[in-house]
Amino acid sequence: MANVVVVTSGKGGVGKTTSTAALGAALAQAGENVAVVDFDVGLRNLDLMLGAERRVVFDLINVVQGVVRLQQALIRDKRIDTLWLLPASQTRDKDALTDEGVARVIADLRTRFDWILCDSPAGIERGATLAMRHADGAIVVTNPEVSSVRDSDRIIGLLDAKTEKAERGERIAKHILITRFDPARANRGEMLSIADVMEILSLPLLGIIPESEEVLRASNLGAPVVLSNPGSAPSRAYADAARRLMGENVDMTVPSEKRGLFTKLFGRRAA
Repeated sequence: MANVVVVTSGKGGVGKTTSTAALGAALAQAGENVAVVDFDVGLRNLDLMLGAERRVVFDLINVVQGVVRLQQALIRDKRIDTLWLLPASQTRDKDALTDEGVARVIADLRTRFDWILCDSPAGIERGATLAMRHADGAIVVTNPEVSSVRDSDRIIGLLDAKTEKAERGERIAKHILITRFDPARANRGEMLSIADVMEILSLPLLGIIPESEEVLRASNLGAPVVLSNPGSAPSRAYADAARRLMGENVDMTVPSEKRGLFTKLFGRRAA
């Protein structure tokens, strides 16, 4: 059965698109058939993260409006055969998205893929609510800072109110993904600790992505970090998060390149 997961946050710039690309690639590497869908109409960055910007011919809006079939707009990754991209439009407005059209596209994707990861625009406007509306689960991406965590808390409220599952009286499965975490800075009190974030948001922890230049380098290369540098700390963290998403029991750690080892945080507790 297909899993539709929205990757969302309240605040921009926390790493949603980077995380969507990395988790999608990690799931595909594990043998899953994966589609990543860019809902950030007007900006469109997911294709850049996957190095597919020159291959975009048709986009999500074209499919939603029935101009082309889904298969015409999907772009297969050149490195992993089971990873596909449905790009956003860079020239249209988010108002071009309709609930009926998005529902039809998601239903079509469900018949073709094991996982559909929806990269949501930041905030609470129309594109974000449509990205989450048909989801089975959500990954709430946050940085360990007060403003980011506060905005994530607001998004959690929307997930419990604005999705189809919520309207049926069901709860959407939600997980926290903490990005740009630096243990040394957390120890000095310069950012929130993992315990602080978990106390505020009170959701299962999917993963902890450490602060690393490798993430920026991978973005500039047009490749998810799990492909550009598989041995790097963020790559290992995303791979572990993908395994937890698939239901595996994986130790919760903060991979450390400087010390060449993992800092164990929660024993064998998985999200």
